Amino acid sequence: MFRYLIRRLLAAAVILVVISMVTFFIFFALPNDPALLACGKTCSPNRLLEIRHSLGLDKSLAMQYWEFFKGLFIGRNYGDQSVSIHCSAPCLGMSFQTDTPVMTTLLGAFPADLSLALGSAVIFLILGVGLGVIAAIRKGRFADKFAVGAALFGVSLQSYFVGLILMWALVDKWNLLPSPNYTSLTDDPGQWFTGLILPWVTLVVLYLALYTRLTRSSMLEVMGEDYIRTARAKGLSSRTVIFKHGLRAAITPIVTIFGMDFGALIGGSAVITESVFGINGIGKLAVDSVTNSDEPVILGTTLFAAAFIVLANVVVDLVYGLIDPRVRLS
Repeated sequence: MFRYLIRRLLAAAVILVVISMVTFFIFFALPNDPALLACGKTCSPNRLLEIRHSLGLDKSLAMQYWEFFKGLFIGRNYGDQSVSIHCSAPCLGMSFQTDTPVMTTLLGAFPADLSLALGSAVIFLILGVGLGVIAAIRKGRFADKFAVGAALFGVSLQSYFVGLILMWALVDKWNLLPSPNYTSLTDDPGQWFTGLILPWVTLVVLYLALYTRLTRSSMLEVMGEDYIRTARAKGLSSRTVIFKHGLRAAITPIVTIFGMDFGALIGGSAVITESVFGINGIGKLAVDSVTNSDEPVILGTTLFAAAFIVLANVVVDLVYGLIDPRVRLS
């Protein structure tokens, strides 16, 4: 298993390097001059040349990427010997708008993103798998139709619509919850929890149908296998057959989808939800950087999201060997 883990991590590293190359060349080979974006509206020709030199934009594109790549491991300096700004490793560049390291900006937004992703993922995974199992064992009955119908109704709604309705009903009209906001868990756990309830519910509504339907279809397929009938013939209880034999085999595709969804959520895919509730996560940071043409931050958020998605897939592959004895990691 250790060798398998090393191979998967090496493959993930290669994928991330390729993504960084493609993303870097797309952003910095565009017709727009990055130095002009960093210089602002009032920019003299001399100042433009200074910025090109301080950011290393007067070098070839290949050399610019090499400096960027080295900065990921050893950091890099911006400017000349007289005025120099150090960007510590892993350095993803300096923001054109704030003149701060991109990694510092990303780490500042990461706790809100992690809280939003982790809380909602736990809820929609538990509810989705639970409703899917109930729908499978009650196939064709009221519980099956209700679970699938309710989930489909939820997923047909847009996140901004769900978020605004929840805000109007639970905050403005009935005052059941405080206005959504992000408070650090270490500062005030109670306010952290109550401030994220509505964003969590909004994301759960969007993802619940997928996991309900996926669990239901996977369970129905597994429960028709010969070894399930053998387990029933041996006199095992329904709970043992369903959860120990059925769900354990049916959960493999669910783990696959969950790994990708969770990695994408941490990477900022909940951008609409963050914008609706005013949560300053990585998704909202990405949108703001696109609006401001802050190319280093756009590059940083792209690589940050890609890293979590790739690593989530590595974790999924490892989990396969734990939940499914038919999978051998070698």
